[in-house]
Amino acid sequence: MILNRMRRLCNRGERCRSDILRKVVALGTPEPESVVEQLVSEGYIDDARYARAFARDKSSLQGWGKVKIRVDLQRKGIEESAITAALSEIDSEAAEKKLQKLALAKLRQLRNESDTNVHKAKFLRYLMGRGYTYDEIVEIYDDNRTD
Repeated sequence: MILNRMRRLCNRGERCRSDILRKVVALGTPEPESVVEQLVSEGYIDDARYARAFARDKSSLQGWGKVKIRVDLQRKGIEESAITAALSEIDSEAAEKKLQKLALAKLRQLRNESDTNVHKAKFLRYLMGRGYTYDEIVEIYDDNRTD
């Protein structure tokens, strides 16, 4: 019964081992690891496939940077090799456009901030929270400065 329920859940969208294990444990299933292993052996769960889908979606839809994606995948217990492979498959040109769009929107929002240090700090904090590196952010900031 639990196994079929988890199969249906996995059919609706990609899931990783840790997400399913958490759900199975919450349902009070005896030997939750055996349920997860059964789903893995049947191909319902594949952490590498999950990592690729997660990275692609978070980058293109939510505008997350690679740092935030990596941290989230690590938090879910995905192997480092799968994370690295998933991050390498992100469309860098589309990610760059997304970063530019987010940066320009934030700069417009901050245009009335008179203190340049506060302006830059808010800009940095926002984009670092989105998972972009300091170097990426500073480059965009310097390219779009109007002072």
